[in-house]
Amino acid sequence: MAISYKDAGVDLDLYADAMRRIPQFLKRTHGPGVMPLDGGFAGLFRLFDGGRRMEDPVLVSGTDGVGTKLKLAVKTGIHNTVGIDLVAMCVNDCLCVGAQPLFFLDYVALGKDDPELISSLVEGVSAGCVEAGAALIGGETAIMPDIYAPGDFDMAGFCVGVVERSELIDGSRIQPGDVLLGIDSSGIHSNGFSL
Repeated sequence: MAISYKDAGVDLDLYADAMRRIPQFLKRTHGPGVMPLDGGFAGLFRLFDGGRRMEDPVLVSGTDGVGTKLKLAVKTGIHNTVGIDLVAMCVNDCLCVGAQPLFFLDYVALGKDDPELISSLVEGVSAGCVEAGAALIGGETAIMPDIYAPGDFDMAGFCVGVVERSELIDGSRIQPGDVLLGIDSSGIHSNGFSL
């Protein structure tokens, strides 16, 4: 007897419904550096999109997850904001060395296909990318019924940015007497909710 995706807990019709909702969220983040690749599994981005030039560009990457703040999203039923948190976690890691965010990829894992949930999560990622000035060029959605309980999900992301090597912030020039600036947060960050 042949086992189908549906037998394994993956409904390809629901998956297709979810995937039809996503392109609108990606396209609103795209600028001139994004290159189309219809049907491809990779995202393409031109480092020098006709306007940006650097003498010695350094690519910077950051990857992270939302963490236990996802539990708040599940409890409140508000899912379109944790994508913003995801982007912030990754982009902030690039910003702290002076990099300008270029593009972002996301990963969403859940136990059951849920087009509304997936759409809401990616909508938040897209909003975060717009705010950060990063193009959302792709991602992955994994349906794993044996790993995640109904209603549970996880998210991770990956940001790539660029900085001129001479402008890289690595901490080596910090010295006594430097001024430390604090910047107001736009909201509650993602770490430490289970503590």
